[in-house]
Amino acid sequence: MTERLFARAPRKIAFPPSVDAQTRLLILGSLPGDASIKQGEYYAHRGNAFWQLIGDVLGEDLRGQPYAMRLKRLRARGVGLWDVIESAERPGSLDSSIRGAELRDLGLFVERLPALRAIGFNGKTASLHGRRQLGEQPGLALIDLPSSSGAFASLSREAKRHAWSALRGHLE
Repeated sequence: MTERLFARAPRKIAFPPSVDAQTRLLILGSLPGDASIKQGEYYAHRGNAFWQLIGDVLGEDLRGQPYAMRLKRLRARGVGLWDVIESAERPGSLDSSIRGAELRDLGLFVERLPALRAIGFNGKTASLHGRRQLGEQPGLALIDLPSSSGAFASLSREAKRHAWSALRGHLE
């Protein structure tokens, strides 16, 4: 049964990056979930705490803003978004269901961001693939973050907020 499920799983394609030449902090996720893909927006599932967590880091309430304004505010503060996986087969939205992942060329990508000082990996899958590609990056902090996904419920939102607060020092 599992074999049939994955044989029919649709290939899901990630979004383009939301960055500019002033991006100092890049948040890398794994691959957008179904709600995000359906809405064409990063972190669209209402159970995902990303917008609350990054808003706390920035000291801004981003959740109530329209999506385009959220991205604009992130860019204004030097924060970019992207994913480590370009496309993959995946039934549903769980990272554990990803098969046949086509990875992004992160090394080339970060070379094109002259102001980049830190990368935050949103969850274990992003960290695993991102760190494998990037290796050691002199002058670039690589930060593992607990997943903002509601599916990662073994850590409280307060504990996630505390871990994500480590990003503040990379915004100046």
